[in-house]
Amino acid sequence: MIRSKLILPIIIISQFCCTSLWFAGNGVMNDLIINFNLSNNALGHLTSSVQFGFIIGTLIFAVLTIADRYSPSKVFLVSALLGAIFNLGVLWDENSLASILLFRFLTGFFLAGIYPVGMKIAADYYEKGLGKALGFLVGALVLGTAFPHLLKNISNTLPWKTVIIAISLLAVLGGLLMAVMVPDGPFRKASSKFNLSACFKVFENRKFRTSAFGYFGHMWELYTFWAFVPVILKAYIVKHPQIYFNIPLLSFLIIGMGGLACVLGGYFAQYIGVKRTASLALFFSCLCCLTSPLIFVTDHEFLFITFLIFWGMMVIADSPLFSTLVAQNAPAEIKGTALTIVNCIGFSITIISIQLINIIQELTDSNTIYMILALGPILGLIALRNKTIPN
Repeated sequence: MIRSKLILPIIIISQFCCTSLWFAGNGVMNDLIINFNLSNNALGHLTSSVQFGFIIGTLIFAVLTIADRYSPSKVFLVSALLGAIFNLGVLWDENSLASILLFRFLTGFFLAGIYPVGMKIAADYYEKGLGKALGFLVGALVLGTAFPHLLKNISNTLPWKTVIIAISLLAVLGGLLMAVMVPDGPFRKASSKFNLSACFKVFENRKFRTSAFGYFGHMWELYTFWAFVPVILKAYIVKHPQIYFNIPLLSFLIIGMGGLACVLGGYFAQYIGVKRTASLALFFSCLCCLTSPLIFVTDHEFLFITFLIFWGMMVIADSPLFSTLVAQNAPAEIKGTALTIVNCIGFSITIISIQLINIIQELTDSNTIYMILALGPILGLIALRNKTIPN
């Protein structure tokens, strides 16, 4: 039996390895555009394809209550192996935009058995201190999301296919680590029967509903910001041609620093409360959205990058806290299903915001378009004013 102190680090490493699949296509986007003759707006389509796959996957996983009926570690392993295989699909020389979209969709589908299931596994081990545990876990997701950008930066002398292969191998490693070293947790309460209505009935709980609505507001902004970080950096260079940026490295830094914010948020929550910490992060990320047009004007690239790093930290710091609130306010026997259906709806929202920004970007080169992302945090903050959940 593995020592209990090692459980959380192993879950974190596994989550990092497997969630690297998420933005693998974004990390090599320029190579995909050149090699397969894709249009420049392929970024939004490929990102949305992964999100759509994740949505369908989480919906099916939730309706079938898979994470509650079967061993979460085994579900994690199978999903990691299949996600890694479909990630390799973009290496096919005969790919078109349609086939790449399909492979990214299928990768996203099996991420549904990785991200929310990883949180379910953590919740099965940590009833107390769940906010801190999920802070580390979502931090691993953030680093996994940012990792393809770093890998692309350090492998400029290697073929782009090496990046894709390395990420798939990481996912296999993560799945094996979870299955071999993390048995079912002591607080797991298995659901013995198929419960089609579980993912809908959970919303009858007012506290759960409040937590979920706060999360939905946060998701409107999060993945759109992540997807467009390289675009934001390029737009700044266009306005200030005298400035040079290493875009892959900076993209990794801006997204990756969010991992530190997740961990810090988990610690802050122990002192000032989970709900209050989540609300503060949501408020500051909303402020970043609203003031984003101003930062493009400055000639000081250090100020510009500092602003984006701060935004990258605030945009994700509340994510593990909302997941904590969702897990704490869901019945134990359908906790995995509750986390999964909330992820399903949250990621459905990301497709709308990503495609909206994608469409508006085609119509205008104005840098005011990112103010639209403030809509989600504003609605999330309104939801969190509900007094049913203590700070």
